[in-house]
Amino acid sequence: MEKIRKGDEVVVIAGRDKGKRGTVLRRVDAAHLLVEGVNIVKKHQRPNPMKGEAGGIVDKTMPIDQSNVMLFNPVTSKGDRVGIRILEDGKKARFFKSNGETVKA
Repeated sequence: MEKIRKGDEVVVIAGRDKGKRGTVLRRVDAAHLLVEGVNIVKKHQRPNPMKGEAGGIVDKTMPIDQSNVMLFNPVTSKGDRVGIRILEDGKKARFFKSNGETVKA
């Protein structure tokens, strides 16, 4: 079970975007995430008339390592570590380590 999933709100804890908050757009692989508004770079793009894309310099969101983000806890308004516990009915659920509350998915 992944501790950080698509749609989660995260806080960047390391790198040039430290302190920024954003929503996870998707998981690129096991260790990398695309986070909205984080790790944006300028990319020189050639025009592609087949796809209707114009050329020029465009802003592109690049993946960030999951070790550089923490799940945002709305109760404490900070980044928080996440654990996984098994509920009475046998399902797995994520919880915040600071206050023990389950993560709302």
